[in-house]
Amino acid sequence: MVLTQNATSQPHTAVAGLRGRKGNRPERPDESLAVSIGSQGLEKICATCGRRIEWRRKWQRNWDEVRYCGEQCRRNRPGPVDEELEQAIVDLLGARSGTICPSEAARRVRPDDWRDWMERARQAARRLVIAERVEIRQKGRVVDPSTAKGPIRIARGRRWT
Repeated sequence: MVLTQNATSQPHTAVAGLRGRKGNRPERPDESLAVSIGSQGLEKICATCGRRIEWRRKWQRNWDEVRYCGEQCRRNRPGPVDEELEQAIVDLLGARSGTICPSEAARRVRPDDWRDWMERARQAARRLVIAERVEIRQKGRVVDPSTAKGPIRIARGRRWT
């Protein structure tokens, strides 16, 4: 930060290298708008992976039609195997009082190549979190499924039936 003085000898601050012209910086909502933007529904959940989709300026014109977070999720839409994974998670949790690992659901649906289906099992768990049927936990605490990294456990959620 550089301290400069204007014509009236009043000191003011300016950031070196940034100009105040509108064309040099992308328009972004300021912090006071962040709460109102969230309440207007400018945050969605991807239909494939269950992660949060945050509003982007390039989607300004067609935000209502956005369903997927990216091209890969659009190409790999949920299918019959994903429904099997969701059902396997529900069945496994119904048979236990504790938590399960997503690998258990993947092993039940695809016993030979279950490792290849681990990410799909995690996606199935995130979709069940949206419906509040399950919770995703790490170290015994409920975590945000969009940002959880590393090993997770799946537990019954508020709307478990």
